[in-house]
Amino acid sequence: MIKNKNIVLTGCNSGIGLEVLKLLSDGGNKLLCVDKNVNNLEPLSSDKIIVMQKDISTQEAVDEVFAKAEEIFDFIDIFYANAGYPYYEEINYCDWDRVKAMFDTNVFSPIYTYQKYIKYLNGRQGTLAITVSAIGEMAMPGFTVYSASKFAMHGFQQAVRLEMPKNLQLTCLYPVATETGFFAASAPIQYKKPFPVQKASVVAKKMVKGIEKGKKKVSPCALFGVSKVLMGICPPVRTVYWALEGRKFKEYKDNIKNNTGVKWDE
Repeated sequence: MIKNKNIVLTGCNSGIGLEVLKLLSDGGNKLLCVDKNVNNLEPLSSDKIIVMQKDISTQEAVDEVFAKAEEIFDFIDIFYANAGYPYYEEINYCDWDRVKAMFDTNVFSPIYTYQKYIKYLNGRQGTLAITVSAIGEMAMPGFTVYSASKFAMHGFQQAVRLEMPKNLQLTCLYPVATETGFFAASAPIQYKKPFPVQKASVVAKKMVKGIEKGKKKVSPCALFGVSKVLMGICPPVRTVYWALEGRKFKEYKDNIKNNTGVKWDE
């Protein structure tokens, strides 16, 4: 169990981040909880759970998070960069800013956080955790930009391990689709979720345990690990899987086109 640690946690107003927060709120830990939305965090605010409303998609915002952490903590033991979001869409448009916005949050922010944290540690022992995603190892139809952002983070964590200082523990989370507000944030109407789907509480427990044990990588879904091996041995299995997910995406596009889909808030 992680005890008596000072922890920065981003993207924790819902989903995996909120479940991680619940797990870490025991054991004498003190947390700085950062999200651009804080409606679920504010009721939890206390002397041990400090809430900071901030969109961490800019250099200035990440700098402010570190400044706040240094103000309230003697030392940042763990920094968990969990914030991120998807689009579920056909990338048939020209919109530089839309793509950049996702990379600002999903890629540039955690990479800059790594840079800041290494400098902050200055040789001291610390832990950086990052949510990458299984989609960073296998792309999915409808999630082209999101897949690209997570492939970038997968490549980053792989490469940076070849050069990072020994005083840093880097633990990366690779969840499959998770029952969170993730899906509602990705599209205007409901769609069939990619298979398989896990509960956020299960993913959070495995991630916290992975941080505690000093793991480099946490893959909460055993089925995904087995499927990767199977698809490597027999590539047509992956082709079939992509075809099934492609049908879901086509159905979503048809619903959008015909305005027949069910909105998330209905």
